[in-house]
Order: sequence, then C-alpha cells, then structure tokens
Amino acid sequence: MREKKFEFIFDCGSSRVRGGAINVDDIKKSFYTESEFFFVQSDIDIKIKDIVTSLEKNTDEYLDSINLMIDSQKMLTIGVSISKKLDGSKLKKEDIQFLIQDAKQQLLKNYPNQNIVHIIIQNYKIDDTNYNFFPDKMNCNLISIDVLFICIPKNIIDYYKRIFFKLDISINQIFCSSYAKSLNYKNSFFLNENILFIDVGFKKTSIIYYNKNEIIFFDVLPIGGNHITSDISKILNLNMEDSENIKINFEQQKNVLNEKKISTNLVQQIISARIEEILELSLKTIKLNLDFALLDQHKVVLMGDGSRILDSEFKEKISFSKKIELIEESTEDICESAFKLIGGFNKQEVVIIPKKAKKKGFFEKLFHLFR
Repeated sequence: MREKKFEFIFDCGSSRVRGGAINVDDIKKSFYTESEFFFVQSDIDIKIKDIVTSLEKNTDEYLDSINLMIDSQKMLTIGVSISKKLDGSKLKKEDIQFLIQDAKQQLLKNYPNQNIVHIIIQNYKIDDTNYNFFPDKMNCNLISIDVLFICIPKNIIDYYKRIFFKLDISINQIFCSSYAKSLNYKNSFFLNENILFIDVGFKKTSIIYYNKNEIIFFDVLPIGGNHITSDISKILNLNMEDSENIKINFEQQKNVLNEKKISTNLVQQIISARIEEILELSLKTIKLNLDFALLDQHKVVLMGDGSRILDSEFKEKISFSKKIELIEESTEDICESAFKLIGGFNKQEVVIIPKKAKKKGFFEKLFHLFR
C-alpha cells in the first residue's frame, strides 16, 4: 500500500462546505474546492459527497479519513485554574499532564454533553511567578495552571461523523474553525500587537482576543449574516435566495432593486441596523473581558463570510476602534489554518491524539504535550 501524500481538510459551515487536499511534501501542489452557497442544512450531505469525489479525482487517492473544521453558535469556552503542591520537588512534564487530566475530568463531569476540541494552557504559575511557557525542571512548592477549553456539543460532532461514516470516511482531528483561522491569521501581524478577531459567520459571530501572541478570551454570539438576510426577506417580502443575493451584492443589485421599485436606502438601512446590532453585541462581550478605555490600542480584524458586506461605507459605522482590517479569506487560507494545527505549531495548545492512533503510554493516549 503506497504512502498517502495528502492531508484532507473539510470546513463544514452553515452555508458552505470547503475542502482541501494538502500535499504534505509540497504545499504548492495542494488542491482546494468549495460548494455553492446553501440555506438548507440537509443539502450538506450532497455537498460533502461532491467535494470528496472532486478531491479523490484531483489527488488520485482514496479518501478514507479527514480532519474536520466546524463552528457552532452552541460552542462553549470554559476557563479552569487548577493547582498542585510539589513541596520543593523538581517540576516535571508529568505534573502538568496530571493537572490537565484532572481539569478535563472535572469539565466532562459537569458538561457531559460537550466534546473538548481544544485544550489551551494560558498561564503557568510557579510559586507566585507567571510564565507563558513550560518552565521545565524547576524546583517549586506550588504549581498552578490556567487552562482554556473550547468545546462543541457532542450531538453536532456525531451529526458530522454519521455523514462521513456513510461515505466510509473517519474523522481524525476536529478543530474549531474560528480559533484555527485566528491562529493562522495573527501571524500576519506584529507579534507584540494586541489583536481582536471578530469572525462573522452565517449563524454565529466569534470573538477571539490575543494579547502579545497569547489567547486571552474566546466568546461566541448566536447572531450572524443569516439574520441580515432574514431581515431583508421579511421586510421586503422576498425569498431568502434573493435576499442573500441583495445582501452580498448590494452595489451590483441597485438596478434590480430600482426595477422592482425597492428603495436602496431602505435596504441599506436594514443591513446597517443589523450590522450595528452584531457589532454592539460584540462590543458588550469585549467590555466584559477587556478594559474598554484601551480598545483603541488594539487592532480589530473582521473575517468570515458575514464580514464581506462590511465595505468602506459600513466600516465607517464601527466607532469603537480606528485600527480595523478586513480579511478576504480563501478556501486555501481556511484549510491551511487547520493543517498548521495538525503540525502542532501552537505551543500553547495540548495536542489531542485521535483514538485510532498507534498505542502509546497512558498520557500520550490522551494528548501529546510540548511536542
């Protein structure tokens, strides 16, 4: 059996599926494709199958396993602090592994319907001294760590597992799309910059904040671009497809609107009102986690399909920061975000090993730390 040359990534969103076959030897020889926009979630089976067929044809490889990127308005982020007395003994990697395992078990006990997809160590505290890296082989009396868990409901993960199982495809690793993308994109900015990502999706908006290259908080709002489409549909009595087309192609649709005797000013007001609501709700979340007076010292980065309507005219309505950038994402950018995480490039994160991996020691079955 020949060795596989490609790592397959699927980003399954609420309105579009993207797929990538990334060549592990030469990333320039990779293949990417995406589905058409869809409203009905039941259509996702067909979209996934079409992408599987396309990637198999382009790579000449049988696709039997993939890495999955998903987001959900029902995602949870849970922060845990946990400590252990060492009474002057030397700190070892195993001490951190025990702490993480303890925190993980506590979380799963209290949230049995959640699946942990990311475990991020935000801080190490050794005898009242903070470290953003693992201070190996240091004598200490008390070690404590701050851990951030990103969780997705089990029923959502099971839903996608069933879809791929019908195609005889297993899922290796699961990634939160917003988090993976923010990790990838933040490397385009200065490492000492404080960056706030607002990822406006179809049904949710994610807010991720990095302080000097380290994640500080992650929150999710159950509102996105779909709410703008619904507003246009209800107020103008149009179907969802026409409303979506007006939303994303507003400038090009002005003649069509005039022919239908629909006020362009009214459409603009509808879009602006919902955008302001999304940004105001994002602002409330930011205020809970960040000193608002310092916000102008942070770069704000807008991404996601829902942010595409935020052209220069709408951008001027964002009053809470002068440092705003819009990221035009491609399927290649999104899939490569997960590919980099597979390689373990984020030193803050505990890399969860898939269950079907080869046999390892007790802790390595759970995760591989500091690789």
